[in-house]
Amino acid sequence: MGTYLILVCLLSVCSFSFTQECNRELSLNVEFQGPHTTFVYSPDAKHCQYVCTEEPSCLFFTFIQQASSTNDRRRFYCYLKSTPSGSPEAQKPHQGVTSGFSLKSCSPETRPCLSQVYHGLNMIGDDYQTLFTADYTECQRVCTNDPACHFFTFVDGTLASVGFRYKCHLRLLWEVQSPIELQKRFGVVSGFSNKNEMFQRQFDTACQEKLFPNSDIAGRYLLHYPAVSPENCQALCSAHPACTFFTFDSESLTCYLKSNRDEMVISNKEGVTSGMPARFCQPNDHWLKVSYEGIDFFGPHIRYELMDDAETCKRTCNEDANCQFYTYVSESFRSAMYSRRCYLRRVSILNIPSDVKSLPGVVSGFNKRSCVSRAPPTNTRTDIRTK
Repeated sequence: MGTYLILVCLLSVCSFSFTQECNRELSLNVEFQGPHTTFVYSPDAKHCQYVCTEEPSCLFFTFIQQASSTNDRRRFYCYLKSTPSGSPEAQKPHQGVTSGFSLKSCSPETRPCLSQVYHGLNMIGDDYQTLFTADYTECQRVCTNDPACHFFTFVDGTLASVGFRYKCHLRLLWEVQSPIELQKRFGVVSGFSNKNEMFQRQFDTACQEKLFPNSDIAGRYLLHYPAVSPENCQALCSAHPACTFFTFDSESLTCYLKSNRDEMVISNKEGVTSGMPARFCQPNDHWLKVSYEGIDFFGPHIRYELMDDAETCKRTCNEDANCQFYTYVSESFRSAMYSRRCYLRRVSILNIPSDVKSLPGVVSGFNKRSCVSRAPPTNTRTDIRTK
C-alpha cells in the first residue's frame, strides 16, 4: 500500500497564527533546526519548498541532497518542520543540505508549476502505463495530457539495455483523501468531511450499482486499502485508473483493488463483497455522510480539541478547510485521559515520489498541468545565500 500512497504526516499540535514575511530565500549548507513532522522524498530543494508550502503545518524545511557522512545514507530527504514562533530554533552549518521557508505568505498559487526535469534521477511511483517516445519532452507532454499521470521517468538512448531505451514510464500518485488505517475500537466515532474532494465528482446520471455479496473476483492484485463499506471500496476502485473490479472484506475492513480487462470470474466466498467501479455517473455517497461508531479513522491529525459530542466534532471537521476526516473519543473510551477529544485529520495528496534514486541514463519530471503564465513575484527576496 505504501508504494501507491504517499503520506505526509501533519504536526499533532494546535494550529499557529502569526504573520511572516514572504521569504523565497534558500540557504545552502545550512540546517534549520526544529522539530520535524516527517520527511518525504524530493528531487531538489525547490520541490521540497513547494511541499512545505502545500502542507498546512509546515513552516520551514531542510533538504538533504546527499549526506556528508559515509555512514549516513540519506539522499533526497525533505524534512518538513515547524515551531510555535514560525522560525527555526537555530541555523547550523551543515554541508550538503539546503534550507528555506514555506511560501504560504507569498502570492497564493493553487498548484505549483513543476516544469523542471531531472537528468540521472529515477522518481519512483506506481507505473500504470508504459510507452515509447522519441525524447523526454514528448514523455512529459504525454504525462501532462493524461489526467492520471503525476510524474514520469524516461529512459534515454544511452542505457546499456537496448530493449528499454526510449521507454516512457507514466507514474501515478493515487489521490486518496482517506484514513491510512481503520481500527475497531470501543468508545470512538469517526467519519468523513462532507468536502472530501475525492468523492465530489458531479454527474447528471445516477450509477446503477452492481454489488456481489459473498462473492470474490479473481484478478491481478493492484493494492489494498482500508474501507468502511463496499460502497467506500467502490469509490476507491473508481479513483484508480487501472482498477476493473474490487473485493471488500467486512471483517478486516480492507478493500482489494484488482485488474483484469479480459474477463471477470466470480466465485463464492463468505464475508466479502465484490463489484465494479462507477464510470461517468454519480454514485451513492450515503456512506460518506454517516458516522461510524466503534471505528477509529487513523491518520495524521492537524489538531485535537475537547468537545461534548461526536456531532460537534463532525461539524468542526466540515467547517475546517484542511480536515478530511475525524475521530471523536467519547467518555466511554477505556482511557479517561483521551475522552472528549475530537481529532481533525488529514493526509497529503501532493506530487511526491515514493522514493528518488540516482540512475544514469534516465530523465524524470512532473506533469505541467499547473504551469500557467505568471507575473514575476515582487517585493520578495529570491536570493540564495551560503554559510
